[in-house]
Amino acid sequence: MSVLSKMVTPLLDWYAREQRVLPWRTEPTPYHIWISEIMLQQTRVEAVIDYYHRFLARFPDADAVAKAELDEVLAQWQGLGYYRRCEMLYRTAKIISEQYRGKIPADFATLLSLPGIGRYTAAAIMSIGFQKPYAAVDGNVLRVVMRLENSEECIDDGSVKKWVEEALQGVMPKDRTSAFTQALMDLGATVCLPNGAPKCDICPLQDLCQGKDSADRIPVRKAKKERRVEQRTVFLLCFKDQVAVKKRPGKGLLANMWEFPNQEGHLSLAEVESRYRGNVTPLAEARHVFTHIEWELCGYRVELEEKPKDAALQWIKKAEIASYAIPAAFSYFKKDL
Repeated sequence: MSVLSKMVTPLLDWYAREQRVLPWRTEPTPYHIWISEIMLQQTRVEAVIDYYHRFLARFPDADAVAKAELDEVLAQWQGLGYYRRCEMLYRTAKIISEQYRGKIPADFATLLSLPGIGRYTAAAIMSIGFQKPYAAVDGNVLRVVMRLENSEECIDDGSVKKWVEEALQGVMPKDRTSAFTQALMDLGATVCLPNGAPKCDICPLQDLCQGKDSADRIPVRKAKKERRVEQRTVFLLCFKDQVAVKKRPGKGLLANMWEFPNQEGHLSLAEVESRYRGNVTPLAEARHVFTHIEWELCGYRVELEEKPKDAALQWIKKAEIASYAIPAAFSYFKKDL
């Protein structure tokens, strides 16, 4: 019997005792699992919970998302980051509403055809939401399996992920797919940790694990590329009770989000004063890290004597700023309005 076959019973017994209490587990409908999994991509559980409650309160089903304007959906997402996830979710909600009568399709291949849904998310929806035997393999699960098997294969290799997926699907208990999927998630998130030493002394699989002494080098990953650093200057252009915002392009970084006017490079106080007529105040500098880019931000609040003639700017009341999806990269300066 393989290590993965032997792990099933102790893993499920441990999960029955130690499972995390999470809101999407209270009512694990396919819609709830879909929303939670999209939110959880590259985001910590603790950071997601409040957003999940807020999003569901406004959008209880896919039809509600589809009927809203994208700006409103983005505003509910504001602060979670990785906004392309939200745009894809919106597009998928439209398809689900129009083509599947508002119901998440219970078919793996169909789920994969929808924007923003990859193999892991589709498998999570199938195994947790529909109780179907599909193995959901993400970084947490790959780490657990690689350490159990003491494998130094690179997990960035697509063939390795495919092997893990097939191996887990082969041992997944058909009558407990949800518990099995979530048990592996919890084990990777709370015991077989990604950063720092794993908690082998409390692991339910410690007697089976072949890689306990290799955990410091497993799983093996390709070296990450260094982030590109860019400098930007942000302008809070204020006129009476209004502030200027502008819409970002529909493609690329922070697509379709609202932003404060900004430009590449760090401008000096003198350069800003020469550009705008009004009282200019330097603001505290900030830094924002994206996956591949790091922004070093400086900012200026400008109390204008008159509005600049710029058709790209939209003037809104400062009190209304909360209803606009301003990404975190620019939200650092909202407190200075």
